[in-house]
Amino acid sequence: MKAAVVRQFKQALVIEDRPIPTPGPGEVVVRLEASGLCHTDIHAAHGDWPVKPTLPFVPGHEGVGLVTAIGAGVTRVSEGDRVALPWLGYACGTCEYCVSGWETLCLQQQNTGYSIDGCYAEYAKASASYVGIVPPGVDPFDAAPLSCAGVTTYKAVKVSGARSSDLVAIFGIGGLGHLALQYAKIAGATVVAVDISADKLAMAKRLGADYTVNAAEEDPVLAIQRLGGAHAAIALAVAPQAFEQAFGSLRRKGTLVFVALPADNAVSLPIFETVLQGITVVGSIVGTRKDLNEVFELHARGRTTVIRETRQLSTVNESIDDVLRGRVSGRIVFDVRDSSAQPVRQLQEVGALA
Repeated sequence: MKAAVVRQFKQALVIEDRPIPTPGPGEVVVRLEASGLCHTDIHAAHGDWPVKPTLPFVPGHEGVGLVTAIGAGVTRVSEGDRVALPWLGYACGTCEYCVSGWETLCLQQQNTGYSIDGCYAEYAKASASYVGIVPPGVDPFDAAPLSCAGVTTYKAVKVSGARSSDLVAIFGIGGLGHLALQYAKIAGATVVAVDISADKLAMAKRLGADYTVNAAEEDPVLAIQRLGGAHAAIALAVAPQAFEQAFGSLRRKGTLVFVALPADNAVSLPIFETVLQGITVVGSIVGTRKDLNEVFELHARGRTTVIRETRQLSTVNESIDDVLRGRVSGRIVFDVRDSSAQPVRQLQEVGALA
């Protein structure tokens, strides 16, 4: 099979031939159709974070495809089922976090495309218990971004406590942000979209944002405070300054949700204002299997739209560069069904807007 492999941090990925994996007990092998490009994959390939993947490895944790082989003891899925391979590739199932509904905090977890080989490949192996079941009728190229960008922002909106009477500010409108604003709207909130790209802000308006703020042209803190201040701000831009602006945009008793993981792992927040204004600062990692099921069901009902651009896996290095340079409005999704095909790009706006 063809796979894009990280052999050295901060170096170009290498497309190479690898053996098709064989499932062990409790595992499945999936013939991948689609694999989304998440900024986390770039951090993994660059070795940006304190705990680094073991080289060489195959990144990618937004994979969707058809089960082609099952290991001993697997009853949850069958050959031919369409499944998603999310970031949470495995958790122990017995620790205090797993049994209390926070399996994403399990200390024994394995992460797809990071601690175990991921989805930038024609085939991937996964734990049968942790794959997501893709509902009939959901396009695999939509399901791929939903399995990370979707479930991550869906969980962040849940954690924010957003309600129908709230003003919610989304900082960073891209692969994650364009979905976050939709989940906030589903919760009934009034949404302010903040970005430095006019094109992304125009997309946000099409997706239902009530207000947009171009942070390259005006101070988002002042703009949002003129609206009364945000009840919740969700930080999705990979820049510490955006986190600080999100904090400043809050009204008293507001909630700031940390989601993005900038390579520059530090942010400066004032203690005095945090205490006196009763501000809550909370981190939100990806959602659970239950959250992912809910994300898929919302999309199956036509409640969400995935903005995506389809490319071949052979464009992986160019695609990473495009993401880093801010040249992508939504999500890049690799078509991994035939990695030998010529690169193709096609902008898709599907789902609720179709």
